[in-house]
Amino acid sequence: MGALLAARPEPLAPVAIDLILGADSISAPLTGIGRYALELARGLPEHPQMARVRYFSLGRWTALQTLQGAERAPLNQRPSLRSVLAGNRAAVQAFRLLMPTLQRLRLRSEQGAIYHSPNFFLPPFPGRTVTTVHDLSHHIYPQFHPPARIDYMRRMLPASLARASHVITVSESARQDLITHFGHPPERITAIPLGANPAFRPHSAAELAPVLARLGLQAQGYSLYVGTIVPRKNLDRLLDAYETLPEALRARYPLVMAGSPGWRSEHTHARMAQAASAGWLHYLRYVAQADLPALYAGARLFVYPSLYEGFGLPVLEAMASGVPVVTSSVSSLPEVVGDVALSLAPQDTDALIAALLQGLQDDACRGAAMAAGPQRAARFTWERCVNQTVALYGRIHAGTSDASAA
Repeated sequence: MGALLAARPEPLAPVAIDLILGADSISAPLTGIGRYALELARGLPEHPQMARVRYFSLGRWTALQTLQGAERAPLNQRPSLRSVLAGNRAAVQAFRLLMPTLQRLRLRSEQGAIYHSPNFFLPPFPGRTVTTVHDLSHHIYPQFHPPARIDYMRRMLPASLARASHVITVSESARQDLITHFGHPPERITAIPLGANPAFRPHSAAELAPVLARLGLQAQGYSLYVGTIVPRKNLDRLLDAYETLPEALRARYPLVMAGSPGWRSEHTHARMAQAASAGWLHYLRYVAQADLPALYAGARLFVYPSLYEGFGLPVLEAMASGVPVVTSSVSSLPEVVGDVALSLAPQDTDALIAALLQGLQDDACRGAAMAAGPQRAARFTWERCVNQTVALYGRIHAGTSDASAA
């Protein structure tokens, strides 16, 4: 079942914790890291061990109500400012040089609190700290990222790790990557998996109808991919595989892709435009959070052939929605799906084609996956994520954080 599912929450220390949560990643369009940060932002204040939770974003204090606005992003919006700036070396360098000074000034008197950055980078901070490292794709697969982003990660991540009292990873796979590639002490890394919001569940036809009608889709009439359009997601191979399916099957079950444009995706978007013109692909761009549960639940098949993941939240959300899943057998994904999904080597196009055919046509396989998916997904909840995170805060507060919970 994987190390993540074997981990048990540790007893909570009887302390009241004053926490500052970094909120830089909670902005529209809300990505997987932003979702994680927002679920922590919501859940932590409700925990009885938390005395106070404050939110700090880009050198300024902010409010939870403001952060929750990230979920109300409009459909079909343009690439985010952070995505655009990530490819600009001058902008990245200016941010790297100026932001720590502002952060240091604003946080200089907060040594009594714990600071948790849920997005890799810790600001200069006078007290105890936690950082969450989601993946090491910039290090393991640098070809998938803009040079400016690689430069920034290589300059900033080692310093952040060095100043962290403890590191959270979102999977055991990511934890082992951090040990292997950075030599970080294992006892100072804890793997805490993400969760699926209860909104991701099987839907009735009546629940699906208004959302799918607005999106121009038919229930059980499409395959689905959800995620940013970036090279790491292996989407060119997905397009190759889908194009080889029988024409009648593609017409009956077109591929729906939902996600904001990312870096180095121009070629993929050109391929997607050709497929859309041919009638077997629909690109929805960014879909509002309120519509995502129905979009998942209405799909006949969810496809996520990523080359590398720190966790793979869309796969978990698809399983929770009762949708059969085709995904990769690498990095963290086996920890998430167990034996529920049709898993394959992501470079194997023939295996991907076979899995697509099976997932769309094999009723016995589909029925088993639809029953097992929600059961598997129920093991991963945001409540569990929050509880294990607070348990770690308690160990840090007590000065016993050099012991991994993974």
